[in-house]
Order: sequence, then C-alpha cells, then structure tokens
Amino acid sequence: MREIAKIAQVSVATVSRVSRGTGQVSPEMRERVLRVIEEYGYRPSQMGRALAEQKHGSVAMVFPGLAGPYFSELIQGFESEAMAAGASVHILATHHRAGAGEQVLTMAERVDGMAVHGGTISDDALRRVAELVPVVTLAGRSMDGVPAVRADNTTIGELTRHLLADHGYRRLAFIGNPDGSPDVTERWEAFKAAHRAAKVSAPREPLRLGLQQSDGVIAAGELLEGRRRPRAVVCANDETALGLLIGALGRGLSVPADVAITGFDDVPMASLVQPRLTTVRQPIRELGATTARLLISGLGGPGAVMDAVLATEPVLRESCGCTTSRRSESKGERT
Repeated sequence: MREIAKIAQVSVATVSRVSRGTGQVSPEMRERVLRVIEEYGYRPSQMGRALAEQKHGSVAMVFPGLAGPYFSELIQGFESEAMAAGASVHILATHHRAGAGEQVLTMAERVDGMAVHGGTISDDALRRVAELVPVVTLAGRSMDGVPAVRADNTTIGELTRHLLADHGYRRLAFIGNPDGSPDVTERWEAFKAAHRAAKVSAPREPLRLGLQQSDGVIAAGELLEGRRRPRAVVCANDETALGLLIGALGRGLSVPADVAITGFDDVPMASLVQPRLTTVRQPIRELGATTARLLISGLGGPGAVMDAVLATEPVLRESCGCTTSRRSESKGERT
C-alpha cells in the first residue's frame, strides 16, 4: 500500500479507500490510484486486513448434512449475498457426529458470523456460539436473542386440507421425523391441525424416517405393502416423496389412483418426474440470501428482525390427483 501511495503520489489512506471502494475520493485521484494498482498488480492482503481490523472477512454456514438439492440451493443463495458484501464463506457439515457442538465452536473462532441450520446443534451449544460471534438460525426459531430466518411450514396444512376436502381422501400418512428438526415439527403439527379442522382422525404418529430419497424408498416398504396402505401420503420434503414415488411405481402401484403422494420444497425434479409431484414451494435460495443479509448487515441495529418468515405456496400437480399443474386457490388461483 505504501508503494502504491508513493507511486500515485497520494496518502496510504487514499489507497485504502480506493481499494475498498469506500470513503470520499475525487474521481481524478481514484483514477490515478486505480491505474497504478492495475499496472503493478496490487491485491490487498486479506490476512493483513484481518489483523488490522480484528476481523476475518468470512462467515460460516453450519448444516447437519449436504446431500440433496435443498442444501445446494441454500448455499447458492447465501454465498451470492456474502460474496457481494466482500465476505468469503466457510461450510461445516456435522453429519450428526459426536462433539459437533465443539466443532462449531472452533469454527466460530475463525469467522465473523455464523448461520446455523435449525436442529444441527443443541440449544446450549448455540448459546455458547452466540457469545463468540453473531449468529442467525437458518430454518429454525429465534431464541435468546438469536434471530432466525425460516419458511412458512404451516402451508403444508393447506395441502393436507386439499387432500381431505377437495379429493376426499382418508387414511393419510405423514413421513418425517420431528425429533431435532424445527421444520419437520411444524409440518407435522400443521398436518394434524388440518385433520382437526376437517374433523377427520389423524395418524397418532408420523413414520419417523430421514429426509433423503433413500428414506422414501424405505418408507414404501413399510407403508405400501398390504391392504391397509394409506390413500395419500404427505412427505416432509420432496426428496422423501420422490423416493416413495419410486417405491410405489416399483411395486406396480398407480400414483395417484392407488396412493397419492405429496412433498415440500419444489425442487427441480418435482416437476420433471411422471406423475409430476404435488408439493409446497418454498423460496430456498432466497432463504439463504435473506439469512446472509441479516447476518452481515442486520444484526443488532435499530429495528433488527428477529424472526423472518418467508412465504410458501402449494403447487398442485398430478401426483395428488389434480389433472393439471396449478397453484392453490388460497393463493389466488383455482384448484
């Protein structure tokens, strides 16, 4: 920086302002500094900047795993906002390993802020991390001053109502494990609430499986063999629903004539399979982007958001029995 300042005949502070794109610098002086920077190939030292400012210039995302399109979309949305703000992104997947909380604490010492996916670490561990760096819970609830960004999971109740009222289905099943997952917990509760509103008995328990496509294939073996199979199945996410669809078709069943299947997320594959998957669309990439914006610029300021809820909507396709793809009536279009 001193060399650039000497050659451009400006102060070191001016070089710093130009390289950062901040502060008041005249157009003529900015052009002069940029010309020298380009000629000599100057690049600011991120390590030196971190030492001088006591900042790392990076933020982290913490997930329970990375399989499937859901996490990919979250990362893309988060990273685009973080990079635009000049921050690099670290990613940690705990895969439910023992000592995950300690791993997250170690990561917190190397970043300026952290987005932690709901249910990845215990509440106690999350509180300890929040004492070290700013934290936003992604796909979870706000807690003890830790803000959260999540999708509206209650829309799965609208989808359940559609199956019960519009199609007249009974004997519905729910696939997903509420234990440790705020998203699945809210979806299970909305599923039961829709049954109560329709005065229809809901299953006592969900089929407690994971959220990967392989879990849906396993579910097919448990739900779809025998005469008492459910008439419709509400899955906690699309990956599970797609696995269940594979399992159903592999058993010679017709979807939706023998069993209707629905999901949640609206991943790209949902509209490509046959029959196309009825689901709830959530803005996954915007979920990640909103989290990054809140983490980088919105924490602690006046009127800071503590619990941001992004809208979701049912998308009705053939797998539930609808003949054409459409949005739900509650969102302004006919079913």
